[in-house]
Amino acid sequence: MQHMTKILLTGFLSIITLFALAQSDGGASISGRLTDEAGNGIPGASIRLQQGKALAITNVDGAYLVKKIAPGKHVLVVSAVGYKNEQSAIEVTAGQQLVLHFNMKAAVSEIGEVAVLGRSAAKEVNRQAFNVTAVDAKKLYNSTLDLSHALDRVSGVRVRETGGLGSRMNFSLNGFTGKQVKFFLDGVPMDNFGSSFQLNNIPINLAERIEVYKGVVPIWLGADALGGAINIVTGNSRKTYVDASYSYGSFNTHRSAINAGYTANSGFTVQVSAFQNYSDNNYRVRVDVADLKTKEYFPRQWVRRFHDTYHNETVIANVGVVGKKYADKLLVGLTLGQNYAEMQTGARMTTVFGQWHRRGTTVMPTLKYQVKDLFVKGLNLSVNGNYNLGYEQNIDTSSRRYNWFGDYSYNMGQGGELTRTMYKFRNHNGLGTANLSYQLSPKHSFMVNNVFSTFKRSGSDELYPNDEKYDQPKKVSKNILGLGYKFEYNEKWNTSVFVKNYSQVNSYMKSYNPSGGWGDVAYTQMRIRYSNQGYGLATTYFIKPTLQLKASYEKSYRMPETEELFGDVVLLEGNIDLRPESSHNYNFGVSYQTKINQDHRLSFDGSFLYRDAKDYIRPTLNQNQSMQTYGNLASVTNMGLDGEIRYSYKQFLTAGVNATYQNLRNNTRIEQGQKEESSLYRDRIPNMPFLFGNADASLFFRNVLKKGNMLTIGYNFLYVHEYYLSWPSQGTDRKKMMIPRQFNQDVNIVYTLANGKYNIALECKNLVDNRQYDNFSLQKPGRAFNAKVRYFFSK
Repeated sequence: MQHMTKILLTGFLSIITLFALAQSDGGASISGRLTDEAGNGIPGASIRLQQGKALAITNVDGAYLVKKIAPGKHVLVVSAVGYKNEQSAIEVTAGQQLVLHFNMKAAVSEIGEVAVLGRSAAKEVNRQAFNVTAVDAKKLYNSTLDLSHALDRVSGVRVRETGGLGSRMNFSLNGFTGKQVKFFLDGVPMDNFGSSFQLNNIPINLAERIEVYKGVVPIWLGADALGGAINIVTGNSRKTYVDASYSYGSFNTHRSAINAGYTANSGFTVQVSAFQNYSDNNYRVRVDVADLKTKEYFPRQWVRRFHDTYHNETVIANVGVVGKKYADKLLVGLTLGQNYAEMQTGARMTTVFGQWHRRGTTVMPTLKYQVKDLFVKGLNLSVNGNYNLGYEQNIDTSSRRYNWFGDYSYNMGQGGELTRTMYKFRNHNGLGTANLSYQLSPKHSFMVNNVFSTFKRSGSDELYPNDEKYDQPKKVSKNILGLGYKFEYNEKWNTSVFVKNYSQVNSYMKSYNPSGGWGDVAYTQMRIRYSNQGYGLATTYFIKPTLQLKASYEKSYRMPETEELFGDVVLLEGNIDLRPESSHNYNFGVSYQTKINQDHRLSFDGSFLYRDAKDYIRPTLNQNQSMQTYGNLASVTNMGLDGEIRYSYKQFLTAGVNATYQNLRNNTRIEQGQKEESSLYRDRIPNMPFLFGNADASLFFRNVLKKGNMLTIGYNFLYVHEYYLSWPSQGTDRKKMMIPRQFNQDVNIVYTLANGKYNIALECKNLVDNRQYDNFSLQKPGRAFNAKVRYFFSK
């Protein structure tokens, strides 16, 4: 690790020296930043000279750079969709470097729109060289979507759930799934946030936008992501605001959220976000039932789930200062959360539980510090830290055996529907991140990022107070160091390169029998170390302002996660022998926007990907098929395509369609310990959707009943093609188990009053009541209705 660090730092300093000697373009230059009324950067805005073409487009932070300006007087025009145009008369001399900032005022209110309008020009994060799609969460604030279901409408993304609200979720991005995709909250990894703060229980109102990085991940998101990353960007408004909502729906589902903030003129600020979810999840399912007393068999019965209640409550509070010379942001915070989930089924719906449940808490202090122009202009520092002190508990003590009618009989023995336990444990997750960036010149910038995380699980079971196995700690420490450089030749072309060092140490206690006598158990400490180096690059070129090409490559690594190594003591069995997985990731993309005339707009995004992964970690069922576990597959390849087309007509209609095809194949020709070619060689990876897509349309009726009011009618369609649960080459077609083809349709009506201050929404999910399965035999909810009211205030 030390040797590798020296090599990376030497290379980093060499690059600085090399490009510091680069010659300048000559001529005048103008740089600055565009912000909205809340102080947030506006990406995708156009900067041009009056009566001239676009000279620059603002980046993700709202920054811009215009070079080679002829000396003399000019009028600079700034425009961005959703904001009023700004103009500024300037006069420049040869070689002058002028700094000019703009604070843009909103032109129209967008708060009432409920459709995903694709790449809003005001949030065009995907103009980066990386293969990225940004979802404008503000346009979904009046829906009852959580973050996971909003992402399920993005090309390349598939969210799979085992049931209703709060159920176990598996996230897939271009064929990579589970922990292979990393999640961030404002650039901070969410690995240690606990079960009370997961993607499928966080309301959409918490986010301002969601960034989906497919394949290559930028260096400032420091993590060992194998196939991509999701960055949830929350609002950083410096206004006083309140955003509160409540919804009620089928299956006795209640969801509420509130986001509030206050910033004084002195810079003192307080931010509070809180949300709550509750559902009985008592939807109907069609199953085979056996009478526990008579053994009579009742096939294909419609029954209601009766032991699937879920609720969680979370509060996030921050207090500190903003806009100071010593700190653009300095916040101390605390995240508190709790959750309760009843377990209705195992990995298959043939197993029914009636009392088994789990619960958990999150108690996490946090620190956020950001400062720009530290010591010298262009040197920016960001530091974040948190530590989760919460616990998780698995409670299974019942002696009953249930069927789907809710009938039960008693088991002889110690009890427990799956495994008798009251195991309670604390993971003690700690995380620290530091990001240092330096803008050496308009063309050259550098970045250093380091992420350190620590994990220590210890627990006890009051049912077995003398069992030493519960006292044996499990520890993981991981560090990821990254160095990056960006060369921005002009507004048309820029390239980023980076290197990363991954290191991890896993410690655990292994039992053995020292004497050979029955019942004699002792423990010895085991330690496993991993260290790997990765690298990558991303480049983009604008053929013209509306036509962008991009390409990226990364040699990435991912260390086994703690749940994969040690399990979750619920339905996941650990595997301490997992090896790190690696992948060569290639991405090519194209983006194009055009106006047919002033009324009609059309946009297209498409990308091609290729993945070559080694030691690919994939989920399988354990021996008795009651729990999941993870194992390494020697080699897997994936060649895929995804794309989206969007159309809009004035401010009345928007519609779009996207599709994803991913061809994951087992590339292990000869399995370990074998001499002949495997019968599974080039088989499609099972239990993985390979063809799916979405379509949506929305109509906007403005000034309904009163000026400032708007009525929105929206529709969304989801399609997932059928796929096999097991290897396609094994078994006959008649005996193969399959996850069936899925069709799902949602409709919504939203009425906003007073330019978005008051909002009322009605939704119907799964309109035609199709049976939905993301996983084999695990049926999801049928048709559901929801109503939501929302209040928004800002000054």
